[in-house]
Amino acid sequence: MGLLDFLNTPYAVVVVLLIFAFLPPIAFLIWVRNTERYGREPWFAVIKVFVWGAVFAVIISIFLSLGLTWLYNRFAPAYVILGSEQTLESLVVVLVVAPFVEEGAKAIGVYTAAYNINEVEDGIVYGAASGLGFSATENLFYGIAALVMLGPAGSITLIVVRSISSALLHASATSTTGLGIGKSLVSGGKNRVAPYYLIAVAMHASYNFFASFGELYKSSFGDNGYLFGFAAAWIFAIIAFSVLRGKISKGERGVTPK
Repeated sequence: MGLLDFLNTPYAVVVVLLIFAFLPPIAFLIWVRNTERYGREPWFAVIKVFVWGAVFAVIISIFLSLGLTWLYNRFAPAYVILGSEQTLESLVVVLVVAPFVEEGAKAIGVYTAAYNINEVEDGIVYGAASGLGFSATENLFYGIAALVMLGPAGSITLIVVRSISSALLHASATSTTGLGIGKSLVSGGKNRVAPYYLIAVAMHASYNFFASFGELYKSSFGDNGYLFGFAAAWIFAIIAFSVLRGKISKGERGVTPK
């Protein structure tokens, strides 16, 4: 099989999706890791946490989300509350279940590098690494699912859009938990992680709300709802990522180069 023949096969499309799903998060990972000018985290540890987010955090999130969604449907049927099971179920999964589960699963990855966290900003770097790994695999799943409905071009477009905004959000949210973990490990505080984890959950839920705005309010705003939600999600993700890098840079002040 020649190169041109291969490019016309479904395997080639999957390879392209894989590249577009992982390349932006990896680029952001390099950017975040190199924000530290002194005492940068070892690549082996950073990549290990990235892989945790890309593989194990995704697996944990899938099983826990399915389990919690089943319990929700079992004990609080949506039709009893609103008479619209699908709408409320989707809202609960997107705004409650997914943020709590995914941020918890990604945070575990930060602890796998606890032995390398000597400064508070180190926790931010590893939190971003876990979040970026998660976003890469998540975007790949979205791209493969969209391949059936939108075709190769539409699927790749979706991945490109999500690989930027979603990657920035996942990195920023989990780095917030990482900040709490870094403070806990460096200063020995026992109750510092939970507040930061809840902030990360709120960030994740807010982004999901913006991303779902068009679908939730299409009867009121029409296509303008999609545009507003899309723009708000992007702006929110970019601002959050800028704050993340600012936290790392601020932590570098006063550090003496070794």
